[in-house]
Amino acid sequence: MGHMGNEVRIMLEIKRQYIVSEDNKAVSVVIDISTFEKIESIIEDYGLEKYIHESDEEEPLDRNQALKKYRKLKESA
Repeated sequence: MGHMGNEVRIMLEIKRQYIVSEDNKAVSVVIDISTFEKIESIIEDYGLEKYIHESDEEEPLDRNQALKKYRKLKESA
């Protein structure tokens, strides 16, 4: 979990471009693909960690077991 904290601090430094409406209100944000992929990876890791600990099984799943179950859930969605 400490590892994720470091990544989140780095993510706060992302470069973003805003798309604004005619009345100059921000309506969207544009980020580069590598930043998007980092965000996506962090979110997936967070979801896997929660899934590991919220498993119906008595013992927490290891990362590989959780990843297999997560991918099956993702495919069926």
